[in-house]
Amino acid sequence: MSVVDGRVEARRVSLFRNGRNQAVRIPRGFELPGDAALLYQDGDRLVLVPETAPVLRELLESWDDLDVDFPTIDDPPPAPEAIW
Repeated sequence: MSVVDGRVEARRVSLFRNGRNQAVRIPRGFELPGDAALLYQDGDRLVLVPETAPVLRELLESWDDLDVDFPTIDDPPPAPEAIW
């Protein structure tokens, strides 16, 4: 189902067998992005949610800033070595 202008839109779909699994044909207009989804049961309903990879920027922006003063580390470059 989808909500359009405050009303629920539903379409009849076909169920079929694919080997030992039951499958559903998703009509155009209801297609999910990507190539994976999460399926869970909510009472007598099956809920299919697109599985999207998190965008790194969104993940970093969701983190709180750290209130930590990191110590200064003395890390000079190594001394040159004669290899010839």
